[in-house]
Amino acid sequence: MRILITNDDGIEAAGIRKLAEAAKEFGEVWVVAPDGQRSAASHSYNFHHSVNLKACPFPVEGVKAYACSGTPVDCVRVGVLKLMPEKPDFVLTGINQGYNICADIQYSATVGSALEATFLGVKAIAFSQGSFKDADIVDRYLTEIMEECMKADPGKNRIMNVNFPDCSLAECKGILRNCVVSQDDFYEDTYEEEALDDGSSEFHLHYKRHWEAASEGTDLMAVRDGYISIGPVSNIM
Repeated sequence: MRILITNDDGIEAAGIRKLAEAAKEFGEVWVVAPDGQRSAASHSYNFHHSVNLKACPFPVEGVKAYACSGTPVDCVRVGVLKLMPEKPDFVLTGINQGYNICADIQYSATVGSALEATFLGVKAIAFSQGSFKDADIVDRYLTEIMEECMKADPGKNRIMNVNFPDCSLAECKGILRNCVVSQDDFYEDTYEEEALDDGSSEFHLHYKRHWEAASEGTDLMAVRDGYISIGPVSNIM
């Protein structure tokens, strides 16, 4: 099969390399990823401006890789509609550094680019991890979960969303499937104002993460309690 991979952390991120390494077991892998950090770009793409694509070396042998000046959604659109000789069988996004759960899914370009794939008629899976300080859980479960999600049928205009917990392999309790997107508050956001010499002000984002209100059966509860969360996420359609 043909697999297209993108992310929102940039083409040089460690997570996209791990995703490409695992995907190679299933077929031909193409990478089209942003040339830098694009987190929180959501489902945005360049409508009024062109994007630049440049072939580049990639640390996984046999993978065709391109750095893109646009957003992760641009990467999927250009890859599917123009670059690849045939429409891919799957689009994989990530592995994102930071969970894509709760309301954060609305901002995530990891999820946004996967949802774009469904607009284009391609099945998609989004992968995220709390942090990359311990990769043992990903190394142990990634290929197995990738195969499982490829065989799954999330339904029309839906993707599979996978989140690896931020704990050691010994602390991981396994996999929770069919997790729903939590409606609980995950972050408390505030802004700190800084007055500038020209009379304007800069506002700096500060946030605090909440775990306490994780509802049963949700993605938030799963990763909080040390489980891998797998579940479908709906497209706006």
